[in-house]
Amino acid sequence: MLEGPHVVAAALEAGLAVDEVFHEHGADPAVLERARGRAVPVHELEPGTLARISDAVSPQPVLAVAPWCDVALDRIAAEAGERPVVVLHELADPGNVGTLVRTAEAAGAAGVVVSGRAADVFGPKAVRASAGALFHVPVAVAPAVDEVVARLRSAGLRLLGTAADAATPYDREPLTGPLALFLGNEADGLPAPVRAALDRTVAVPIDGRAESLNVAAAGAVLCFEAARQRRSARSNPPGSIPPIS
Repeated sequence: MLEGPHVVAAALEAGLAVDEVFHEHGADPAVLERARGRAVPVHELEPGTLARISDAVSPQPVLAVAPWCDVALDRIAAEAGERPVVVLHELADPGNVGTLVRTAEAAGAAGVVVSGRAADVFGPKAVRASAGALFHVPVAVAPAVDEVVARLRSAGLRLLGTAADAATPYDREPLTGPLALFLGNEADGLPAPVRAALDRTVAVPIDGRAESLNVAAAGAVLCFEAARQRRSARSNPPGSIPPIS
């Protein structure tokens, strides 16, 4: 279920096979016309209907129904190239899942993999939190994390995880080249067996009194540090002469 004019418009723009659109009076007419232009059935509902359907505190006046848009894990791994793959292992909060999908897309990640007993990446809360990014970055659902580790490694990706007690700060670790970034559960982080299977773990140093960052914040730090390093590598390839300042 896709809620809100921005999310519905993003799904239509991305070419998602939207089944139907439902709206109440006051919905953005541009979104409704775009749906009709794609021959998507559009239905007007009685006032208050969407409030009974939606779990949002402030329901939007338009929603759509569409099939899942997940892709194969192997496809993401094969097409990653120099862009990182972000793995969300057993994140419980759908808001964090959706926010990290949005972050990964904004930072130029190759794709997102949701593993273990995680929140539903295609549920209403995660879709809302993704703000439409879910339709612009490949997402794979792979319950078995052992399979995720094996397939990403066989595709030639270096496997990096986050851990509050890791010895290496994130900004001292090369984050270029084929890479998978593993982020763990909000309360427990990455399980010990998963950490042991990775090539390395890094930490986001904390200078204040907080014990750690929220997983969505830590994921944003790593995703955009990886993007910064990729830009730097393109601007200063090996053997190049740095510009005179």
